[in-house]
Amino acid sequence: MAHEVTLITGDGVGPELAEAARRCVDATGVEVNWDVQEAGVDIMERTGTPLPDAVLESIRRTRCALKAPITTPVGTGFRSINVYLRQELGLYACVRPCKYYSGVRTFFSGVPVDLVIVRENTEDLYAGIEFEQGKPITADLVDYINGVSPDRKIKTGRTETGVSIKPISISGAERIVRYAFEYARVNARKKVTSVHKANIMKHTDGLFLSVSRKVAEEFPDIEFEDRIVDNMCMQLVQKPELYDVLVLPNLYGDILSDLAAGLVGGLGVAPGANIGPDGAVFEATHGSAPKYKGQNKVNPTALILSAMLMLRYLQEAEAADRLEKAVAAVIAEGTDVTYDMKPSRDDPSAVGTQEMAEAICRNLA
Repeated sequence: MAHEVTLITGDGVGPELAEAARRCVDATGVEVNWDVQEAGVDIMERTGTPLPDAVLESIRRTRCALKAPITTPVGTGFRSINVYLRQELGLYACVRPCKYYSGVRTFFSGVPVDLVIVRENTEDLYAGIEFEQGKPITADLVDYINGVSPDRKIKTGRTETGVSIKPISISGAERIVRYAFEYARVNARKKVTSVHKANIMKHTDGLFLSVSRKVAEEFPDIEFEDRIVDNMCMQLVQKPELYDVLVLPNLYGDILSDLAAGLVGGLGVAPGANIGPDGAVFEATHGSAPKYKGQNKVNPTALILSAMLMLRYLQEAEAADRLEKAVAAVIAEGTDVTYDMKPSRDDPSAVGTQEMAEAICRNLA
């Protein structure tokens, strides 16, 4: 049976990466009907928006999208196109595996890093509930907070203070923690670690921690622990091999997923998935790198591995396994890889984006 998938080509180096990932998926033999959609700064002049309605309509129809990087244009109504997509489509779970592949340049070569960041995608400070410094409504909010909370006042001036609201709910925390445990169980993972700052933010992170503990009781077969976020950063640098699945509120998840990607070689090898009850969007965790546009230079690994996650989501596990093994084999061999994966970035033997994808396709064949 053919799968219907939206392919968002993005901007900057996005179209090159989208082509590379598409070729690798097709080379697995899985039949995919690609609905190609454009988004980003490259089409704004023609459409008046970086995110045309047709993109959302396509994702709602196919319920599955592979998205190349998109730049959020300066001066548009979008705080972030990626955040908007997640909120508009209800993609509450951001899943970012961080796995070391032999041959990748990293200070942690030889350390068996293989962990998964599960990040809540819709709440916390990234909900975007902000009040700008100098606005009357912000000054009134400062006065209100100081009036109802005499022991925890905002001590800076009412007209010089900006305010962000950090909402964390029982339902939002429960569904992301439950997702992390279910992911661990399905993928034979042994431990879930809840990451928080509950020692300071007792009514938001404290709520996230208490919900984590309650949900953990439903999964006696999965080990559970919690870590304060600053300590977790140190733990990941010192002994990342001790960790398996991390579940975090939105902001911490964003920060720690980049930290964890650094353990395994950087964003160039870091895939990502955004999953909700009505669909999923798979994307590389890096940006659109517009200065490299059209140069056939950027590492396609992150988006190809995101396509591998997509195949698993589509229940094409055998094809996903073969694609991951093909990527790992090409990286380990070290011949047909992009400049950033060579011992020296000036190595003349480095190949381009499409040539690395071709090598992966040959390995699949």
